[in-house]
Amino acid sequence: MMPISAFRIFFQTGAWAVLAFLVLPLLIVIPVSLTDTSFIGLPRDGLSLQHYENYLTDREWLSATWTSIWIGVVVASLATALGTAFSIGCWFLSNRASQIARWILIVPILVPPVVQALGFYRFWVQLGLIDTYAGVILAHTLLALPYVSISVFAALANLDRNIIRAARGLGASVWQTTLAVVTPAARPGMMTGFVFAFIVSFDEIVSVLFITVRGVTTLPKMIWEGIQENIDPTIAAVATLLVLLTLIATAIGALRRS
Repeated sequence: MMPISAFRIFFQTGAWAVLAFLVLPLLIVIPVSLTDTSFIGLPRDGLSLQHYENYLTDREWLSATWTSIWIGVVVASLATALGTAFSIGCWFLSNRASQIARWILIVPILVPPVVQALGFYRFWVQLGLIDTYAGVILAHTLLALPYVSISVFAALANLDRNIIRAARGLGASVWQTTLAVVTPAARPGMMTGFVFAFIVSFDEIVSVLFITVRGVTTLPKMIWEGIQENIDPTIAAVATLLVLLTLIATAIGALRRS
């Protein structure tokens, strides 16, 4: 039988190996973004910021970035509002029908993205939403709704129903109880759901490729087109900036909790 110390070393080594497998591909993007060549590759003669300059001065890249940001904010707002209302309603009902409704809302997470995108395409053609901002926002909202509902349900899991009965017994209406008692309890889940919804929208590429042509260009679509056409190293610069922003946001969140 292996001693406990050997087990500990084995699992620690495995954990570090998994971490390296996940992190190293991200770290490789950084030197690639500083390449002095006009194609994807490591620097040859020295480090260069030309691809960062290209990103910050190119109208197409900046326009695609801004499009992804404002669409993400709109989608996150809509998904948070709709997902919160749905979750609170199911929490109040707490019956068989609400359980079925919750499972149905989670289905988009289980369905392959290509199947979802194909469904959006066929339905959006009939509605005239192909290659429109409204079509992209609606599709992203439907994809983000499950994440919001899961977050809000988790926040409401520990809410004591006796508090609701006490509020109703003291004369509060259903709306007053919802706004004064249930919504504050759901607020942490709403904030988490908003962040997840924004990330889902900002990162979504499959449905965008199916339901847009040239009228709408998001940042993921711009990156995809760059990979398909000429493998522009600007893609590595964009990826590095996104990684840095993610690390900064994670650090801020960790510091606020500590």
